Amino acid sequence: MKVAEFISNYKNHPILFVGTGLSLRYLKKSYTWDALLQKIALKLKGNIEYYLDLKAASHVGDKYRYEKIASALDLEFTKILKEDRNGPFKLVNDIFYSRMAEGKNISRLKIYISLLLQDNLCQDDMVEEIAEFKKIGKNVGSVITTNYDRFIESVLDFEPLIGNDILLSNPYGSVYKIHGCISDPVRIIVTEEDYDNFDKKYELVRAQLLSLFIHNPIIFLGYNIGDENIKSILKTIFTYVEANSPIAKKIKDNFLLVEYDPGSASQETSDHDIDLDGFSTIGIHKIKTDDYKTIYQSIANLNLPVSAMDIRKVQSIVKELYTGGQIEVKITENLDDLKNSDKIIAIGSHKTIKYEYQTSRATITNYFKVIDEENSQLLALIDKYQIQSTQYFPIYGFSSICPHLETAERLKTQQKFKLMALVNSAALANCTKHTMIDHILEDDGISSSNKANAILWSIMTDKVSLEDAEQYLRKYEQGASTDFRKLICAYDYKKYGADLV
Repeated sequence: MKVAEFISNYKNHPILFVGTGLSLRYLKKSYTWDALLQKIALKLKGNIEYYLDLKAASHVGDKYRYEKIASALDLEFTKILKEDRNGPFKLVNDIFYSRMAEGKNISRLKIYISLLLQDNLCQDDMVEEIAEFKKIGKNVGSVITTNYDRFIESVLDFEPLIGNDILLSNPYGSVYKIHGCISDPVRIIVTEEDYDNFDKKYELVRAQLLSLFIHNPIIFLGYNIGDENIKSILKTIFTYVEANSPIAKKIKDNFLLVEYDPGSASQETSDHDIDLDGFSTIGIHKIKTDDYKTIYQSIANLNLPVSAMDIRKVQSIVKELYTGGQIEVKITENLDDLKNSDKIIAIGSHKTIKYEYQTSRATITNYFKVIDEENSQLLALIDKYQIQSTQYFPIYGFSSICPHLETAERLKTQQKFKLMALVNSAALANCTKHTMIDHILEDDGISSSNKANAILWSIMTDKVSLEDAEQYLRKYEQGASTDFRKLICAYDYKKYGADLV
């Protein structure tokens, strides 16, 4: 079966289980567990033989116990840094003593790991594929990862949750970082002691993950078929679920392992049996491929009854309800009986309830997120917006994603003529020398009140590049301001419309 057909059969929002392979694929600086520990040992001792000795001493059965290597390395790392306060690892010691002065004990090794993985720069040749990955956010329920880096949350804009924080979470729109995160090195799980504590204290976390696995499709990314993390998850599930039960069949049918196969463009899924010690053989589906774009596009194209983003909003309101939030709750047969309030949950039939989302401001503020995700479900609401002729609204990019908008042509005409009026009225010849937005901002000859118009004029006349404009607007701090709306309209027109000037 083609992977697109397989994923199209999903009836609920998939959960991603992400391993190191995905970070290795996309980040310029990423490491396998073995490579990470080897890099640290080499920096510490200056030769590879020290690490090879640690590795030899940690060989158990037919495997290397990397948590055991990490424990030995942690002890030696601490010893050397204590003896050489201002040596090559001075920054690590600075952070360690600063945290200790605050009463927070932390491993120097974990501090160094967090520093090594701070760089979130992506591979230049993966920009297009990462753009496709970003679009799946609207249909993915949540992400579970054993990675320490912050790639997932930075791309999908999900909330990172570390360790037991999972228990207090909104499951939709979250990244469950079960082995810790570089943002909080104390909770990184890397040594034998860390894993022992994880096994003892995280039973409730496992229960929550088990609930996700039973109710949602699971897609494994960045793991190979023999990975211990996958086997551990399967053992956890089938400890509580009878192997031949209807629930077990549902779980197996929902499991998809994406296994990296360099250069392969395969789109075919196949059945695969995994032998688990102490359990019967478990069958899952897998695909061996290097064509991740097709997988991401298949997830993004899922047409589910409710978007994952809407579920996140509802869950955040429900959480406020049961934690005592300031939300007025009424049970009614007719929404006309309700007074206005900030948030409403309506439960009823289509005959008595009609919901229309009226504000366009949030759509403009989240312009790049909506464009990146190609969220056509959200954009279909534009026809419900009451956009006045005096308003700035960037319709060109939105209509390219949702081409059947009834109001699109009217809004395009409105956007075009508002921009034309601004360009023609702006006497900004003194900024023609600038080819970078930063230079316009630094130019004392352009008044503060006129900076936005100067930038708009430069975008519309191609004096600054669209790449520069996008970078500036993505970081813009006042997304709801009039200046932002004007500039985003200029960028939107030049990016997705025809030349005006």
